[in-house]
Amino acid sequence: MELVSQHVKGIMEECKLRAQDQGLKFDDETLEYIVTNRDMIELSPKVMIPTLYDYWVHDVRVLSGKGMYEAYPSNPYETVINTRPAISFYNDNNPDWLNVMIFYHVLGHIDFFQNNLFYKNTWEIDLTGQALSDKRLIAQLRSEKGRWVDYAIEFSRSIDNLVGYQKELSHTIMNGSRVCPLGCRQLSKIDFYFDIFLQKIKNVSHNKYLKEITRFNFVQKGNEDFFSRVLSKYPEFEELYKKEASIKRKPELDVVGYILENSSFSKEDENNWIKSVIQIVKNTSLYFQPQIRTKIMNEGWASYWHEYLFMRDDRICGHESDFAKVNASVTSMPKVGLNPYALGMRIFEHIKDMEDKGRYCFDYMFLKDEIGKKTYNQNKNSGDEFILKVRENFNDFTFINTFIDQEFVSRYNLFVAGKTFNSSRMSWEYYIKSKNAQDYKEMIIDTLYHPPEIFVDIAGTKDGILCLNHKFENKPLKMDYIENTMMGIEYLWGGPVHLETSEPATSGQTATNYANFWDPGSPKTNKDKLTPVKWKRIVYMIENRKLSKKEV
Repeated sequence: MELVSQHVKGIMEECKLRAQDQGLKFDDETLEYIVTNRDMIELSPKVMIPTLYDYWVHDVRVLSGKGMYEAYPSNPYETVINTRPAISFYNDNNPDWLNVMIFYHVLGHIDFFQNNLFYKNTWEIDLTGQALSDKRLIAQLRSEKGRWVDYAIEFSRSIDNLVGYQKELSHTIMNGSRVCPLGCRQLSKIDFYFDIFLQKIKNVSHNKYLKEITRFNFVQKGNEDFFSRVLSKYPEFEELYKKEASIKRKPELDVVGYILENSSFSKEDENNWIKSVIQIVKNTSLYFQPQIRTKIMNEGWASYWHEYLFMRDDRICGHESDFAKVNASVTSMPKVGLNPYALGMRIFEHIKDMEDKGRYCFDYMFLKDEIGKKTYNQNKNSGDEFILKVRENFNDFTFINTFIDQEFVSRYNLFVAGKTFNSSRMSWEYYIKSKNAQDYKEMIIDTLYHPPEIFVDIAGTKDGILCLNHKFENKPLKMDYIENTMMGIEYLWGGPVHLETSEPATSGQTATNYANFWDPGSPKTNKDKLTPVKWKRIVYMIENRKLSKKEV
């Protein structure tokens, strides 16, 4: 692995200038490395962070990657990581014209990393430097504690999807800092007004609540003009706020954070090192959470800009057909399955077109005339500015839920696919199950990353027993993983663990009654539809590595 040549670096710098001219914003300093396919295979398990701590699962994945490469050799074009400065890796046999296209794609990613609010908790952190420090600490612990370090890493990683990313992000946005020491949470006047005063004290109607939000959005945040109207209507507000603000509040801890603060096992002097391992795994997970939650947007944004910028770059001359072939392989929309590059790019194109024509308005939404809708054009031409705001404020869920509409589905001839088994031909047959935008939207949403919401039951956690509660959202936990995961939590906690969750009430009844891109096996006829799943609450209990369960 080595830095790109000065010639290639010059190409990248030219691409930066052209991208910035179109409104993309990113730091001027970037690092570009040339890597071989072997380097890619070895770095991929570490999420392309060369300084990430060593772990035996990484070695297994490297061996698996080498086997896959021998069977199916391929040349990845690029990989970029969200660091300061941003680091990107490029295959060692890319021609100059391809590098131009790839550089635009990478700059789209970097712009997204450094402007999307869901990445705010990563903006002030040098991950490569922090990872190197963590790696050295774990290496030192491994030399002292041996295999127990790997147990601590494995058990911590088994629950690293339960970190309180949303709470951490909220604190970062509101307070400008990711670090929130115990007891630091200060209730702001705005939070008290909207979260407690209006909802719990005054019990205002939904309509009045929304009107107050709209009014707040029209004045500067914290402006006294806003609260002067509040005080004229509710003279008791100031006194109630002072009383509430005087109460010292501890921040709500996620499962990993609660174990860090309260585990009797790790508080013992000989086990105190485990806290360092848990904290490293937690911080690493928090850093990569936004990338998991913005996959479609991120890849779509980069694809949109590599096509937009390269098509207007004179360096495409003579390579139009080569570009068309490479671009099609990246951004083609499959009939069955999900290509995040293609879907995200087309949603951004759709948003830009709709905003340019001024169609995001009530007049257009309530227009019943189909011909009128097709010809509706207010010549607003503000699509470029609008998509820049969208990339700043949305994640995959809100992006898809907001902008996939019937026009988008019809424009690209999208549909929900089903499949049925043809016994005469002994083969699966795919069919169009629905072309409704809501059905397509739900199918996409069901494929998004959505970890289970599991929280600590503070009232039930006593006598050394850690009680966890799964907030059920009609998607059960993966039963095969419960025993091993709870065994790991028991080790980190140092005592018995109880987990309350939901399971199908009828044995043998399938719980996967939601859409799946790669197995859309919904039946054709109403009589064959899956019966609704009935659920019951179950408590899993583990003590001394023995798992049992009972019905609540």
